[in-house]
Amino acid sequence: MPGKPSDVWVLCILWVLLPSRAQESPLTTSTPRPDTSMKFRLAGFPRKHNEGRIEVFYNKEWGTICDDDFTMENAHVLCRHLGFTAATGWTHSAKYGKGVGPIWLDNIICSGTEKSILDCKSRGWGNSDCTHEEDAGVVCKDERIPGFIEHNTIETEQRQVEEVRLRPVIASAKNRLPISEGILEIRHRDSWGQVCDIGWNEKNSRVVCGMLGFPSDKRVNKNFYKKVKKRAATKRFPKAASVKPRKGTKKAATKQSPKAASVKSRLFLEKHQPTFRLHTVRCAGTEVHVSLCPLEFYKTNSTAVCEGGAPVVLSCALGHRVAPQGAMKKKKVAQQQQQEVIRLKGGVHPGEGRVEVMKKGQWGTVCDDRWDLQAASVVCRELGFGSAKEALTGARMGQGMGPIHMNEVRCVGTEGSLWQCQYKNITEEDCKHSEDAAIRCNTPYMGYEKTIRLFGGRTRYEGRVEVLWGPPEAKRWGLVCGQGWGILEAATVCQQLGLGYASSSLQETWYWDASNATEMVLSGVRCTGTEMSLGQCGHHTSVSCKNTGTRHAAGVICSETASDLVLHSALVQETAYIEDRPLHMLYCAAEENCLSSSARHANWPYGHRRLLRFSSQIHNNGRADFRPKAGRHSWVWHECHGHYHSMDIFTHYDLLTPNGTKVAEGHKASFCLEDSECQELVSKRYECANFGEQGITVGCWDLYRHDIDCQWIDITDVKPGNYILQVVINPNFEVAESDFTNNAMKCNCKYDGHRIWIHNCHLGDAFSEEANKRFEQYRGELNNQIL
Repeated sequence: MPGKPSDVWVLCILWVLLPSRAQESPLTTSTPRPDTSMKFRLAGFPRKHNEGRIEVFYNKEWGTICDDDFTMENAHVLCRHLGFTAATGWTHSAKYGKGVGPIWLDNIICSGTEKSILDCKSRGWGNSDCTHEEDAGVVCKDERIPGFIEHNTIETEQRQVEEVRLRPVIASAKNRLPISEGILEIRHRDSWGQVCDIGWNEKNSRVVCGMLGFPSDKRVNKNFYKKVKKRAATKRFPKAASVKPRKGTKKAATKQSPKAASVKSRLFLEKHQPTFRLHTVRCAGTEVHVSLCPLEFYKTNSTAVCEGGAPVVLSCALGHRVAPQGAMKKKKVAQQQQQEVIRLKGGVHPGEGRVEVMKKGQWGTVCDDRWDLQAASVVCRELGFGSAKEALTGARMGQGMGPIHMNEVRCVGTEGSLWQCQYKNITEEDCKHSEDAAIRCNTPYMGYEKTIRLFGGRTRYEGRVEVLWGPPEAKRWGLVCGQGWGILEAATVCQQLGLGYASSSLQETWYWDASNATEMVLSGVRCTGTEMSLGQCGHHTSVSCKNTGTRHAAGVICSETASDLVLHSALVQETAYIEDRPLHMLYCAAEENCLSSSARHANWPYGHRRLLRFSSQIHNNGRADFRPKAGRHSWVWHECHGHYHSMDIFTHYDLLTPNGTKVAEGHKASFCLEDSECQELVSKRYECANFGEQGITVGCWDLYRHDIDCQWIDITDVKPGNYILQVVINPNFEVAESDFTNNAMKCNCKYDGHRIWIHNCHLGDAFSEEANKRFEQYRGELNNQIL
């Protein structure tokens, strides 16, 4: 039959071209199995074995992944590729260093349930508009997938040091924190070992001390450790070290005294045979991690290990934040002689925050252009900490106010101050405060969290405060008296436990479950907000608590983020003026106590009051919305003005004499906390209309115009002279903030009885100490020409 042979040939060709089930891609099979066409690895420094820059082997080349649109769901998928069960976090902006090669994937969108990264949406392989400064990283949960086949997981730096620690030679010294001297030990592949001291130098010591949170190293007593080494060798090899006694020598003379024997028994080197892991370390001294230095690991079965050498012994210099009291006094004297030129703001833990520098008597921020770990480490060491863990960009620690002093900072790493690094002066076009640089430093381990705990809360972020208190030989867990307990005390507790900021301080905790601790052991606690532990705060020498029942014990609720209110000081200066307002227009203001006490005796409704009026623009530069302390169910309705008060006192307005005496005052209730305006790309969330939710969103501000009631100070009884105008936001610390030091604003003020001049307005912490002294000692202008 014609035509049939050709049909058979077509069918044969089609059968050859169609792939068999054995040739199908792993992604299309119904049985889940590892994708062998790609390989994944963790890279970068400093890191542990379960974290790092994520790199993909594709098209016969290793490359990275961009952090644009990166999410935790993406991290879950990638961690499963690496053999871990899930992710606990992810990083951006090349936290683990910049990679090399192509950027394979960008704008990845995963749901988190995908079997492979190929099942997620992206711009396609090799299609990216990123640079390696945007390399993404992952932090995986340290739990392996059962039966996971390792052929799909490759760690790029097998020869890396995960952690370092110092082991005191005398065992009892481990109880004295911080440990700043001892035998250097490194963690490599889940085991600890020592480093051979042959070729070890001060530059290596500087790098390791920086990792441990210390600003520098110091000289070690080598003679002491030589004796220790000799004793250790004698104890381990008694036959080789023993010498046959001469005739006539008493055998008892070779015995050691009980005291010497007890000291020897406590020496670490006499108890343990060193296990050397590392040798030939050659650091330049500027590295932030020892893994960045050239180094060599001993082979597993190596026989010649550190011949003629000994374990490296380090001694690190204490920074001023952890130095003993005697050294602290000397440090303070030195600091008074040398003015502070750098500080950290907005951080919750010691050694972290937004970087601010002093220039011409005024504090300002640093732009994050080209901001890196070298510059961050210079700042960390200058402040008395170790090297930097992170160089943060994009105002991660909140936005500053005022000038931006530095841009494109480039440091070598050996500089003693950030001002010694190369940098560019800033212009308004270069940077905004949304680009403020910040840092996280390595800090020494102090063990503060071991002496305090929270009990009874719904989560680990809340609970009744319990402290380990008493003499060293009889310490016991007890409660803290809730009487006088405030937000500053709660903030110290949250920081000590590493739980962030305090969102609430509680004076009664009857609604939480009780523990075995029922005794009040601490009362009268008073913190300033700068302490590193509750024990550093002021307190009663003996417990004095009005209510000693457990229901009156202090409690806290902590939060990872907090708001930060800052007043726009320039607007106060620009809008200030005097108004003589008739009494018949001030009835509502009198109801809310917005006039001075003499107004009660005025001839109502005749006459007037003289008011100093100005606008207030209050920004939220923190990392959480500012919300009233009280819920809307307890807001108070004021019929006169037709609004609710969510906070009785939101701001204090004071007129002071140059010596600080108050001559006039005012206050402002938060009768309408809302978002008046916001930064670009930030949406308003709070509005007072229709009994709406009140608050100030991060990146927004609330504007109290000069022409609304109570936005003034009643100066009717004030005599002509030179004064200081002071405005304080959240004066009673009713709502938690990340920084209370920038809540006050001051201005110089000249009043001649008819007119007023306001100038030199600034935030309370914006000037240097010297500039503040000049401000307080200001004798006033001799004429009305304010320059």
